Amino acid sequence: MNKPFLQLISVGVLLLDLTMLNSSMALCELFFHAINERSGMAYWIFWIGLNISWIIVTWIVNVYDTKNILHFEAFARRTMHAWCYWLILVMLYLFFARQFLLSRLFIAASMIGYGVLLMLNRFILLYARSFWKYHSHMSRKVMIIGYNSMAKKLASYLEEEEMDTEIVGFCEEAENVHELSNYPIIDSVNNSIRASRQHQVNEIYSTIAPEQHKGIYGLMLEADNACIHFRLIPDLSHFVKRNYYINYLKDIPVLSLRQEPLSETTNRIRKRFFDIVVSLLVTILILSWLIPILALLISVESRGPIFFKQKRTGRDRKVFYCLKFRSMKLNKDADLKQAARNDTRLTRLGKFLRRSNLDEFPQFLNVLKGDMSVVGPRPHMLKHTDDYSNMIDKYMVRQFLKPGITGWAQINGHRGEIRTLQQLQERVEHDIWYMENWNQWLDVRIIFMTLANMISGQKNAF
Repeated sequence: MNKPFLQLISVGVLLLDLTMLNSSMALCELFFHAINERSGMAYWIFWIGLNISWIIVTWIVNVYDTKNILHFEAFARRTMHAWCYWLILVMLYLFFARQFLLSRLFIAASMIGYGVLLMLNRFILLYARSFWKYHSHMSRKVMIIGYNSMAKKLASYLEEEEMDTEIVGFCEEAENVHELSNYPIIDSVNNSIRASRQHQVNEIYSTIAPEQHKGIYGLMLEADNACIHFRLIPDLSHFVKRNYYINYLKDIPVLSLRQEPLSETTNRIRKRFFDIVVSLLVTILILSWLIPILALLISVESRGPIFFKQKRTGRDRKVFYCLKFRSMKLNKDADLKQAARNDTRLTRLGKFLRRSNLDEFPQFLNVLKGDMSVVGPRPHMLKHTDDYSNMIDKYMVRQFLKPGITGWAQINGHRGEIRTLQQLQERVEHDIWYMENWNQWLDVRIIFMTLANMISGQKNAF
């Protein structure tokens, strides 16, 4: 299914959810008559806040992502997670804001009612998907030329777009088919246009290159005359044994091993601007008073500097001094040995600083200096960079980015001491995924998730 249409569905479902939220509130008001002159303003502020908070929570949880919205189980599961987080957020607001003017019965009924209506929305979407699938005039029919590994892979990908795609079959010579196919072999390659007319096909995908079958050029012309879209699927697996991305330098196709959104200058400028704004806010609003307080507490507990400066590996393997509040007693293994659970080098204050992540806050100064980013792969000690790069093939790929104070790996539980090769592998995979899928909103989401983890705590934080 094309991406703009999926985005339209996502926006439509969001608007339907907001309609259900406001309907739940309105019905509860009609039933309980909770709003009066004395409490009217409090209710309207609460009402508006519910809508805004739902949008924020679902955005953080990624409920309306186009990759999940057509999969009922995944979409319903994400929706319930978002509803639970939203409910907790509402409860925290009521507790800290001390909104005694709001009826607790009205709030409970509207919250539970909205949860029921959300599930109703999901079943409506499930029915709409089924309706779309079984009404042929709303779907496109696809035929595949060739029956080979690429054709089978293509068919499996098209099946994932089940809402508007119907595969009618393959066109291949009978002597080239040696197994039972999932879809019928409807005709030979040379007769594929005639077969496509008979089956009212909208699109033809050819997994056979013109160099392999000279008749493909003629079929392309016939398809144009028959108003059928003809698409060629190049099979480059003979040359590149992994995923790749195709870009064009004018008319020259260029293969890349991965997508790198931050290789574009405009994206780097946007990320740098975001880093500066966030770091300035943290420096002015938090570090301005946190540094003097912690400086006093650290000096009282143990001798040594307030800040711990350590050489770390940055972007393109450039070395920089990473700043932290000192959480350990002075020791000779600081640049060689990771902090471990129940590490005897940690001070009592240091244990608290590390569990709460407060020890990392001076790194916002590293961000202002340009050595780090707010979000990115965590920087490692020089020795560990050398060791890990020999253990994991793709380890150094993460060095294409500036290191971050927090990252995609950290919010997914991959933080703290690395004890096994599997842990290192998973951390690297998450860092590379972040690099290949970066966008500004992903950074904001990671920051919010980091704050949530700081409040709730993580088992690997020590």
